[in-house]
Amino acid sequence: MADRKEPEKGGVELGSPNAASSTGTMSTRRLRSEDYNDYSSTDVTPEGSPPGGMNGFAHPESYQRFGETNGTTWYQTLIHLLKGNVGTGLLGLPLAVKNAGILLGPLSLLVMGIVAVHCMSILVKCAHHFCRRFQKQFVDYGGAVMYGLESTPVSWLRTHAIWGRRVVGLFLIITQLGFCCVYFVFLADNLRQVVSAANGTTNDCSPNRTVILTSTMDSRLYMLSLLPFVVLLTFIQNLRVLSIFSMLANMAMFVSLVVIYQYIVRDIPDPRDLPLAAAWKTYPLFFGTAIFAFEGIGVVLPLENKMKNPRQFPVILYVGMTIVTILYISLGVLGYLRFGADIQASITLNLPNCWLYQAVKLLFSFGIFFTYAVQFYVPAEIIIPPLVARVSERWGWVINLLLRVALVSVTCALAVLIPRLDIVISLVASVSSSALALIFPPLLEIATYYSEGMHPIVIIKDIAISVFGFLGFVVGTYEAVVELVAPTATVVNTTAVMVL
Repeated sequence: MADRKEPEKGGVELGSPNAASSTGTMSTRRLRSEDYNDYSSTDVTPEGSPPGGMNGFAHPESYQRFGETNGTTWYQTLIHLLKGNVGTGLLGLPLAVKNAGILLGPLSLLVMGIVAVHCMSILVKCAHHFCRRFQKQFVDYGGAVMYGLESTPVSWLRTHAIWGRRVVGLFLIITQLGFCCVYFVFLADNLRQVVSAANGTTNDCSPNRTVILTSTMDSRLYMLSLLPFVVLLTFIQNLRVLSIFSMLANMAMFVSLVVIYQYIVRDIPDPRDLPLAAAWKTYPLFFGTAIFAFEGIGVVLPLENKMKNPRQFPVILYVGMTIVTILYISLGVLGYLRFGADIQASITLNLPNCWLYQAVKLLFSFGIFFTYAVQFYVPAEIIIPPLVARVSERWGWVINLLLRVALVSVTCALAVLIPRLDIVISLVASVSSSALALIFPPLLEIATYYSEGMHPIVIIKDIAISVFGFLGFVVGTYEAVVELVAPTATVVNTTAVMVL
């Protein structure tokens, strides 16, 4: 097993290794060779290699794969970690708190944050173990699961270990394309609200002002209207160009969050009427939204590998995720306290219809629009190259563009079929994010260390976390589908009179 041939420079291979065609190799090299400074919730291949090739390890027990002068500093890594965990899921947390209760919600977010960070640390520890064991430069998520299965005493799992990499790749594809579906719904909802309130938009941001919303297109038509622009955006395949748009998107979303916070902390009504714990049937929807927000486990290994001093990463991980958890709990609780039972799937939809907060909605939509291309990049790199390799080079670029159009159209079609943002988030998270964030890492730890001896308490802990994730996967998916088929609440008609 030590003689297994790995991709040069530790490249990520999320698809089948048997599909090592020239085109597939070219795509992973392109992913390595370009300066990719935007870490989404994906396994992105880091750049560079340590001096001296595989012998760059000073000692089997030391973990200093890279000592490059061009590696990221602790501060840059922290920023990337925060960015990889803060997205549209954050805006849905006030509704998640409503689905759990004003007391049970934040407590559950705290517990889920602790468990998510623990699973991230498990993944990093197992990756370190296999890097030391096989003297490898980099082990990605799929590779760690594959090596873990090869380390188990069960012969069937060892024989089918390659499926560990393939399953992780499949869930990453589902997660990333699911994010893209969420972005379509988010953009349509916010743009529709801005357009419907355009005639009544003034500089008056009084919360008691009544605004008459004009009739406008259905949100599904907004999604279809956005489709050509999103398709053109995904034709940009150079990560350096995308990183420029990503930087602008980050700035727009940061400004938007600052404005949102300054609004919701004012005039918070009496919270005594809010339930401490909501009905148990809505809790699975809370789980889906929360795990969607915490699903940043795919960024940890690429970030750690690209650091100038990887030894600093454990501290950065705990500090960064502490900040993320505080941000999640504060926005979730304050948003629910501020709007109560009227809280919508995205807190931006609760903002007043004055020019300041309309600009906030547009700014955040601007950021999400360009983030779509970044999230779309990795599933496109996994799916498209093997298919393009089957045609001649003359037709390769045509097939490439047609496949991109098809994939974007699929995400748009799914968003049209499920136009409720809260249901889309819960469904995507329950189906795929729970597996990547909660189910796989504890099982990976058992597979990695069981033959070397593990304390029974550690095994029980890992099994409990995986069972919790699996229950969230089953119940969350079921409740999301039930809510989709037979909604328990009537969606408010945005063409009616709305008091802000």
